[in-house]
This record gives sequence, C-alpha cells and structure tokens, in this order.
Amino acid sequence: MNDPMFQTLTLALPMIAIFYFLLWRPQQQRTKALKAMIENLRRGDTVVTSGGILGKIVKASNSEDPEILVEIADNVQVRVLKATLSDVRAKSQPAEKE
Repeated sequence: MNDPMFQTLTLALPMIAIFYFLLWRPQQQRTKALKAMIENLRRGDTVVTSGGILGKIVKASNSEDPEILVEIADNVQVRVLKATLSDVRAKSQPAEKE
C-alpha cells in the first residue's frame, strides 16, 4: 500500500470533490440564476450594475437586444448592457439590509 499513485489519488480525489461542491457548483448556480433574472427583465424592476449603480428599468426591449434603458435619477436615463447587471430586484422587493 505504499504505491505513490494510490497516495496521490487518495489526496487528489477528495480535494477535487471539495472544490467542486464548495466553489464550482455554487458559482454555476449563481450564474444560472442571474441569467434567468436577466432574461425576465420587466419595466419597473430595480437593477444593480456591476459598477454599483442602482436604477429602475424604463425600457426593456426583446430578449435578443443586449441593452436596456435605466433611469438612475429624475430625468436621467442611461443605456446599460444586460451583461453588466449584477443584481435584479422586482418592483415590490425591498432592499436587503445587512
């Protein structure tokens, strides 16, 4: 039982399993959830960009259009790429308190 290959496998396989269940799988689930939220954008939803800008969606075109129109202040609207969104909140969803 002093086979170096066996010892390597007994260390490597549990490490790979730990990385999978603690890092890779949760990240895949978060990515999938964010993608689903972005595909279901509605006018009036509050969004957070990756730069930290909060705004309300004024115009969300079809799902194929990579841009949305977001109001970040009164009478201030910006076009934002959907790929830069980091969070989507529904109209009635309150801000999370930490």
